[in-house]
Amino acid sequence: MALSRREFLTPWAGAVRVGAVVMAAVAAGCASPPDRDSLPAAAPLEIIDTHIHTRFSDQPQPQPASAIPNTREGLARQMAAAGVTGAVAHTDTAGSGYVDLTAMGVIHCGGVRIPVDDARLEEGLRSGRYRCLKIYLGYTYYYAADPGYQPAYRLAAQYDVPVVFHTGDTYSSRGKLKYADPLTIDEVAVDHPNVRFVIAHAGYPWIQSAAEVAYKNPNVFIEASALMLGNASTKDAAWVDRYVTESISWIFGYIEDPSKLLFGSDWPLVDLPSYVEAYQRAIPREHWPAVFHDNAVRVFRLAR
Repeated sequence: MALSRREFLTPWAGAVRVGAVVMAAVAAGCASPPDRDSLPAAAPLEIIDTHIHTRFSDQPQPQPASAIPNTREGLARQMAAAGVTGAVAHTDTAGSGYVDLTAMGVIHCGGVRIPVDDARLEEGLRSGRYRCLKIYLGYTYYYAADPGYQPAYRLAAQYDVPVVFHTGDTYSSRGKLKYADPLTIDEVAVDHPNVRFVIAHAGYPWIQSAAEVAYKNPNVFIEASALMLGNASTKDAAWVDRYVTESISWIFGYIEDPSKLLFGSDWPLVDLPSYVEAYQRAIPREHWPAVFHDNAVRVFRLAR
């Protein structure tokens, strides 16, 4: 049986784990198998999407990159089709993109820029308009540890809300990738241990750096939204498995902690139902409730 990295570094922990597994196997061998007909039916999987956008178009025109209608009705249809019962919407740094979708279980992150608009963000956090903060690394030319962001981290600690970072590739060619390197999140995680941080997009394509930062720091979590654009069911299946499902699977396996990974899509850039399916193929079924629902409830302090 392979040991985890922590158990490899702590031999007694590995011995305890091995002993526990042996005892469990003995007990399982002595127990009578359950009657299949007596087992309760599995409840439908409830999904929380930790990364959507609600800057809806006035016209029912498809989103150019994904061909998905960027409307409130379109979001409702996609959520219903995918089994998504709640979501986290990300507003821009001017605060636009906010739409009251409480009835759909949607909360909002307030966009942060330098200089930090303390008054707007604090009013939003105090009122409940914002339930998290979002920093667009790469789109803004500052590192995560820049002193200019410190007021946002203080507000996050004060109101017990997470800070989400855009990391990895930028949708715009005007973005500067050096600022979006997920490895830079390590510094703020160490300096602000009482703040929860979420690495959006899993730092793609630098998923190894993102996974290590989440693995090392107890206050860092990761979501793998938008590893592709559009509808996964219309793309080459081998391509989707190689660049989406296998990437998520590698992250999940490396972190070795099912409580660290969240589901995110980046709707309307991504078709929700097909992305849920690609994501599910990456995660062992027994961990679906944690990855697709429970972790988001805990990290974003959502009501069940």
